[in-house]
Formats: sequence, structure tokens, C-alpha cells
Amino acid sequence: MLHHIELWVPDLERAVRSWGWLLERLGYMPYQDWPDGRSWRLGETYLVFEQSPALTADRHDRLRPGLNHLAFHVTSRAELDILVAEAPAYGWTLLFPDRHPHAGGTAHCAAYLENADGFEAELVVRPDDGEPGEVSG
Repeated sequence: MLHHIELWVPDLERAVRSWGWLLERLGYMPYQDWPDGRSWRLGETYLVFEQSPALTADRHDRLRPGLNHLAFHVTSRAELDILVAEAPAYGWTLLFPDRHPHAGGTAHCAAYLENADGFEAELVVRPDDGEPGEVSG
């Protein structure tokens, strides 16, 4: 089981606004809080967002080597639609809107969101909702 993931962010307040909203809507609970970071936990796994003084850039580039995106399950197409509608108020932009919700292919129902710092979150509808939901990669 995954223990934790730590993402270095250029602006902690912005990360807390975007990631905190999304993670809490997905069932994660605030876990740790310190001057340069926050974390949210679900079960035994937690996600850390830290504004490290050792950062060498001011924006994440998901197209460079390293992390491309984090993918999360959502319970239904209805939940996906609600999250996509709420997301802009928290700094998220829908990627590939012309192909949404099947930008990952016709057998994959998901939303691809990008925040102001260039991080991507993929929200995948669980296949048991009657919608396709295979892992896209």
C-alpha cells in the first residue's frame, strides 16, 4: 500500500485552496499542518503539499520527466459532473473540454483538471456506475 506522496508547490496557499477542496470532496481529511506544508489523509495513505525553500522553479510542468498527474476514483458520473462544475471556483481548469468526459477514450469516463501551478488531477468514474472507467495511464 502506498504510504504517502509529497508534492512541492510554489505557493502553499494556492495549493491548499485547489488541492484541499478537491481532496476533501473526495473524502480525504486534513492530517498535518505546519508553516510550509499541509497534508490530507484517506485510510493509511496521505498526500503532502509543501512549499520548500529548495524549489528550483515556480510552476510544475507535467510534460517533463516526473509526475504527470494524480488519478482518483469518483463514485458516479453525477459526482464527476458536480466536481467539474465546482472546480473553476477553486483554481482548476478542465483540460480537453471538447472531448470531455471521454478524453481518455470512449471506454474511459473521466475529467482531467489542471490547477494554476500546472498540476493535473484525473477524476475517474468507477466502472460500476454503468459508465466506462478503465485506467488510462
